Amino acid sequence: MDERTSVLYVDDNPKSSRLLSALLEECGFRVINRDDPIEALALCRRASFDLALLDYEMPTMNGAQLAREIKGLAPEVPVVLISGRTSIPATDLQFVDAHFGFGTDMDDLLWSMRVLAPPRVEGESACALKEQWLSARRHSSKS
Repeated sequence: MDERTSVLYVDDNPKSSRLLSALLEECGFRVINRDDPIEALALCRRASFDLALLDYEMPTMNGAQLAREIKGLAPEVPVVLISGRTSIPATDLQFVDAHFGFGTDMDDLLWSMRVLAPPRVEGESACALKEQWLSARRHSSKS
């Protein structure tokens, strides 16, 4: 059985998808790729995963709309939204646990993904790491 953290990655750009998927796999994630939000939603109805990584700008349904649908089906699944924009309207982040836009450091994305969907390990360390991340996010939003 594959014990790696599973990531549903939805991006309609094949070049971006291949590049980020390869990086995520190299960093220890198991990546399930979909290039169409409607196909991804159908997969969500029949399979489970540990985290959803969604591109913001896609045809038929944007990442924010897909995030809302995923949270409706699996509210416990963390959703990370990525985009080439520097900002996204706050209303589009309502069902998103983390957002990374233009200029994001890849280490920040990877760290946040590991905190939101920690490896399947016993003990308190994963919970402590998640609380540390949430505390840092709360602090940075007040600044």
